[in-house]
Amino acid sequence: MKKKLFLYLSVATLAIACNKDSKIEQDIANIDVDFKVERFDEIFAKSQPNDLPKLKTTFPFLFSKRINDSVWIDRMKDTLQQHLFAEVDKTFGNFDGVTKDIKSLFQHLKYYDKTFTEPRVITLTNFVDYRNKTIITDTIVLIALDNYLGEEHEFYVDIPRYLAQNLKPSQIVPDLATDYAQKYSFQSQQKTLLDDMIYFGKQLCFKDRMIPFETDAEKIGYTQEQLDWAISNESYIWRYFIEKELLYSTDNSLPSRFMNPAPFTKFYLELDSESPGRLGQYMGWQIVRSYMEHNDVKLMDMLQMDTKDIFDNAKFKPRKE
Repeated sequence: MKKKLFLYLSVATLAIACNKDSKIEQDIANIDVDFKVERFDEIFAKSQPNDLPKLKTTFPFLFSKRINDSVWIDRMKDTLQQHLFAEVDKTFGNFDGVTKDIKSLFQHLKYYDKTFTEPRVITLTNFVDYRNKTIITDTIVLIALDNYLGEEHEFYVDIPRYLAQNLKPSQIVPDLATDYAQKYSFQSQQKTLLDDMIYFGKQLCFKDRMIPFETDAEKIGYTQEQLDWAISNESYIWRYFIEKELLYSTDNSLPSRFMNPAPFTKFYLELDSESPGRLGQYMGWQIVRSYMEHNDVKLMDMLQMDTKDIFDNAKFKPRKE
């Protein structure tokens, strides 16, 4: 009898939560946002040298005063640059799908931050500088489309595969959400591995709310297989952290082993090569998710909390396969 009652209450609670989430998403979908995507990459590709003054007036922040006009004119004529423009156009000739997802991101930002105002959104190319794919400020969003042509693209042959796997169109909006997550998240002085885990967990939980239309794999930048591996081994990863007493360790080698982009996570075990990198980020995500499930706290308030408050009240238990 007790088991049946518990099951009934659990299902009822889940149904209420789902209905609440559905209502929130309906409200968010009705929020007005006013922006357009300005395709600077296309405009520049079609420009002639005598168009340069107008370009500099319209997009002054894209033209450094330290760079002579002759450099930009040479770039217009450069055959390699023209090849890059052609490849970007091949992939992003139609940008409607991405624009729709950016709109949804902005609607979610407006819902959770009443002070948010839509920025100018500008696409460009940046010589495949994959470490600066997107840039945000309060008034401008820049998206370097030559970093999103697909992981197998010829431009990326010399880039490590664990990085190239996220150089694809579906990562544009998750990358923007990461930029905003960094802007909103408080980061206490990094002392321990747990500090890092909670900080990245905040960012990923932020993405849960801001881009719920994306898969968990896209949010963290894993393949589905990598995410499945993390889920299947969650209890073992957690046991390793506890048994090795890593959570409160200040060992400066830990970020490179568990947090930073890498082809795999370094447990120093035979299974390392099977694992995805950044499993410390994944575990931090699950801790912060657990905190949000067990505590009545607003998202923006949680993002400002310190590690101890979140971890002590998370009631986190790893999944067991």
